[in-house]
Amino acid sequence: MSRLGSALVYGIATVFMLAALVSFIFSLLLKWTDIHESSLTWIIFAASVVSLFIGGIVAGGKSQEKGWLAGGLTGLLFTAIIFSFQFLGMEKSFTVEQWLYHLVFFAAASLGGIVGVNLSSSRHERT
Repeated sequence: MSRLGSALVYGIATVFMLAALVSFIFSLLLKWTDIHESSLTWIIFAASVVSLFIGGIVAGGKSQEKGWLAGGLTGLLFTAIIFSFQFLGMEKSFTVEQWLYHLVFFAAASLGGIVGVNLSSSRHERT
């Protein structure tokens, strides 16, 4: 497997593991507190952006070059997976609002990829 392909696998796995963890935490909050789902909308969106940023960092660090590409492809792959589940599972296309969210996710993952390459290269320079 190429370095970029391996980086994408690690990046998307990181995104979905973080998403599962955040979902579990929020489900516990919703179950055991008086918090309503509508009051968490922006917090969940922010957690999603951070998850994609971290996934981009992992992808960029694993690719060790062209972090914008590794992170961007991680964001696009995430969008493709979510779109596929929604389209095939619920027979619904993305709304304009969802496309805007995923544009932000793409940008966060791309930026994370850039940061990941720089973190990776600075770690290699010290050794």
